[in-house]
Amino acid sequence: MNKWTTLAIGALLPLATLAQTAAPEESTFEARVLTNAEFDALQGKPKELLIIDVRRPDEITSIGGFAVYLNIQPADLEAHLDLIPRERTIVTVSNHANRAGRVADALVRHGFKVAGALGAQNYEAAGGTLTRIAPRAPAAATAQR
Repeated sequence: MNKWTTLAIGALLPLATLAQTAAPEESTFEARVLTNAEFDALQGKPKELLIIDVRRPDEITSIGGFAVYLNIQPADLEAHLDLIPRERTIVTVSNHANRAGRVADALVRHGFKVAGALGAQNYEAAGGTLTRIAPRAPAAATAQR
C-alpha cells in the first residue's frame, strides 16, 4: 500500500464511523404503524374514527394534516384523557409516527381502542393527500379616534 492509499483510508474511517452513529433508531413504541391503505380504510368510517394529532400547531400548518382531528400535545395527554371519546377507534398522528406511537401506547394503557400510529409526512410521501390550511392574516388594528 502506498502512502496516498493509507492517507485516503485514514481520512475515510471517521466518516464511516459517523454514518454508523447517524443510523435511525429503532422504534421505542409498540403501536402498529399504519399503512396508507389501512388508514384510508379507517377514514372511510368517519363516525367510528378519531384522529389525534400530537404535533405542534406550527407543524400542522407548515406540513399539513387531516381535515378533522383532535390536537393534544404529548405532555398534555394525561390531563385531557377525559376529553377523548372512548367509543371511537383512534389513530395517532405525528410527522414520522414516533411521537404518535408513544402516545398510542399510552392511550392503550388507559383502555382506549387504538388502531395505530401514522406519520403525516410518511403518508404523503407514499401518495396520500394532506390538507393544508393557510394561516389567517393578522387582523388589521382598528383605527383610534
